[in-house]
Amino acid sequence: MHAIVIREPGDADVLEWADVPDPAAGPGEVLIDVVASAVNRADVMQRLGFYPPPEGAPPYPGLEVSGRVAGLGAGVTGLKPGDEVCALLSGGGYAERVAVPAGQVLPVPRGVDVVDAAGLPEVACTVWSNVFLLGALSAGETLLVHGGGSGIGTLAIQAAKARGARVVCTVGSEEKAARCRELGADLAVNYREEDFVESGPYDVILDLMGAKYLERNVKALATGGRLMVIGLQGGARAELDLGLLLRKRALVHATSLRARPAEEKARIVAAVREELWPLLESGDVRPVIDQRVPMADAARAHRLLEESGHVGKILLTV
Repeated sequence: MHAIVIREPGDADVLEWADVPDPAAGPGEVLIDVVASAVNRADVMQRLGFYPPPEGAPPYPGLEVSGRVAGLGAGVTGLKPGDEVCALLSGGGYAERVAVPAGQVLPVPRGVDVVDAAGLPEVACTVWSNVFLLGALSAGETLLVHGGGSGIGTLAIQAAKARGARVVCTVGSEEKAARCRELGADLAVNYREEDFVESGPYDVILDLMGAKYLERNVKALATGGRLMVIGLQGGARAELDLGLLLRKRALVHATSLRARPAEEKARIVAAVREELWPLLESGDVRPVIDQRVPMADAARAHRLLEESGHVGKILLTV
């Protein structure tokens, strides 16, 4: 088969569409003929040499795919060849075929195009595990989403609104602010012109910036608030005001998804299927796709992501 390989750490031009060995479905795994994958910031970090795949994962980038079941390993039930599915991966999604534990495979939601479904697994599992399972956002509370125009942001806005929350997001342009309001955001704060702290307090904050926003995030939390840190785009080291955190009886929780054990991922995937998939099938939540790029041209897709002009997901199609 073909896959995107990283010749060496570097800029987008190190990505190469090359012949690689075919995967096989081991016990408990599903073999998928890939129709699309999606580009995530983690893929860029892996390309740069800062985020190696977990032990046992394929060396190719790609944390999510959609496609059709091509084969089943021993012990897998409930699926058959030809079924349209999407899946959460530890790596290897930029390829024509992947083998993935059955517990990380989801049916394509009714009413969602099989290609567009490639943009769902990573963001759906990230949002659901952080905002709802760990962050415990409930109806009537306020969620702040940093990066409202990102794949994670666009889905978090919709899911939180569908569950009865008030949603504020940060964006870098009026165009992105308008798109986020269309998706249900009650307020879009342009971080180039305004301070999001002034629009608080927030019961849950979903943050991908890390150190750069830590002090202001804690200031912006409501009493009993929960700060969920899922990225380090603004650095990894900062001082934390424990006194303020104590006075607010607040929580700071940093998480990642890729390196979790398969059993944990399976539990998150099961919760997503039970709680979020009905919202997709009803149309209350929908995947937001910025554009589709041929997988062989993954370098162009990476450059588009790094320019940060997109809203929603950038897909790679086979």
